[in-house]
Amino acid sequence: MSGGSPGGGGHQAMMSWAIVSIAGSVLALFTFVWAGGTLGAGVTGHGWDAPPFALSTVGELVSSGAAGPWPGAPAAAVYGGMLALLVLLLVPVAFGVRYLLGRSDHQKGLAGRREMAAMCPKGIEARARELRPTLKGRDRVHPDETGNLLGDLMPNGPELRSSYEDVELDLMAPRAGKSTGIAVPRVLRAQGAVLLTSNKSDVYAVTRAEREKAGTVWTFDPQGIAHTPRGMWWNLLGECHTIEGARRLAGHFVASVNDDTTKKDFWISAAQNTLTALFLAAARGRASVQDLLGWLADPADRTPIDLLRDAGLVAMAEQLQGTIRGAVETRDGIYETARQTVSCLLDPEILAWVTPDPHMPEFRPDQHVLGADTLYLLSKDGGGSAAGVIAGLADTTLRAGVVAAERMGGRLDPPLTAVLDEAANVCRISDLPDLYSHFGSRGINVVTLLQSYRQGARVWGEIGMDALWSAATVKLLGAGLDDADFVQKISTLVGQHDVRTPTISRSKEGTSRSYSYRQESVLPPDRIRALPKGTALLLATGVKPALIRLRPWYKEPGAGAISAAAKAEAAAITERAAARLVGGVSFDKPAPAGRDAAPA
Repeated sequence: MSGGSPGGGGHQAMMSWAIVSIAGSVLALFTFVWAGGTLGAGVTGHGWDAPPFALSTVGELVSSGAAGPWPGAPAAAVYGGMLALLVLLLVPVAFGVRYLLGRSDHQKGLAGRREMAAMCPKGIEARARELRPTLKGRDRVHPDETGNLLGDLMPNGPELRSSYEDVELDLMAPRAGKSTGIAVPRVLRAQGAVLLTSNKSDVYAVTRAEREKAGTVWTFDPQGIAHTPRGMWWNLLGECHTIEGARRLAGHFVASVNDDTTKKDFWISAAQNTLTALFLAAARGRASVQDLLGWLADPADRTPIDLLRDAGLVAMAEQLQGTIRGAVETRDGIYETARQTVSCLLDPEILAWVTPDPHMPEFRPDQHVLGADTLYLLSKDGGGSAAGVIAGLADTTLRAGVVAAERMGGRLDPPLTAVLDEAANVCRISDLPDLYSHFGSRGINVVTLLQSYRQGARVWGEIGMDALWSAATVKLLGAGLDDADFVQKISTLVGQHDVRTPTISRSKEGTSRSYSYRQESVLPPDRIRALPKGTALLLATGVKPALIRLRPWYKEPGAGAISAAAKAEAAAITERAAARLVGGVSFDKPAPAGRDAAPA
């Protein structure tokens, strides 16, 4: 019985394959040299006669160089032809490798280019032409005229945009890119009027100079966030001639001190009713906000009751009189609660921004929404903030946009861009979830920026936050979402995909391979929580979830000039702050130029 090495057959097979591979490589190299040399000689006019495709040609090439196989042709021409052929071969190979790598990097179960076609450049441009009559008949349209830039589809693009009928909700932790990747680009690229709320001056500093090129800049900064001199005033009572308008304004002040606007105890509800009556009396009786504060300080003052009666609002007057004639403890509790909600107006610097001033221009929301002006609403959060005033002005502007859209046939063109940064802190519009979908149909692009889902639920309640989530047609979830329950829900919402698992069986008859399938989460909760900064999970209505890469403003073309202007504005803010702190400079004066403060 003859013996043999157990692995002999395997070694022989490997040797056979090695010989075949070497022979194939040599043949491929010779073919490349032969074809490239002939190409170079022919193109330079030295004939297209190819040398024999044989070993003799290899020998001539080794012994005599290029002159052997291609006599009369310069060596540079021959080697140049080989180089040109190499480039022609490598370019498609490079594209193929890039395509395959892109497919390998693409997360299975998430949307790709094909699924996101409606948000890609061609799809979003077609949608914009349907929504905006001013684009019809134009051969070329700037990308910023077609929709709002969201970011680039990962891993290799293209850029994705939302349409002008989309409304957006973005949840990201602090320093995850909300300002640099969303707020600033949205303001800079806006085609029509802009409304921005914030509790910081960073977005204002970056965008103010650029927005001045588009139109007038209005800065409502009653608490000195950017330390801008007062260059405008807004009539706080302008929308309070109706019961609805007065009740909405009262609701904004109540919401600024009520952590959960869906839960109102007796004192909060009674205070809102009282404020509604007082706002209505002041507006109908042409009284000032200062007069209104006096009525709150003295419940026995019958002036608001008389003004309501004179205006024919007898029922409202009787209700206010009933509150005043009630038990002293109850009346004082209601009035004290009402005084707390509008306590920010006791600050003369804040009060000046909502008091008519003949020396300054009045901000008119109904005119603002029709142009390309910019309104910055800046306020601190926490105690003593002007959040009630900010919410009132923001709400008035948004509703003015709705009225203007109805007069224009149903939709604003160009659209109004509203960026509600820190909406849960400085812009608590209590019925924002109910208004959200309505804004989208009117050409009002609203993007609400929150730090977490729970932060929104604290303000609007679980039901309200669910309504806001459902009404938002575009949702971006960025880095740093640490709410375990919410992240688990998102993982479930993204869904699962099939994973194929091979099984190898060996027997005397040979080796067999079989496959089984199991389901795994497309994005497990830990991956959602660990999304890198500058990336976001995109949930858009009607398409599969997708991962996108945000595009910070400082990486875009023209960022150098914008950055220089931002540094100058930041320096001006610092200088104004120092002057105010050290010198006691009053900022309740007209701005030196325009309707906004000029840089120091």
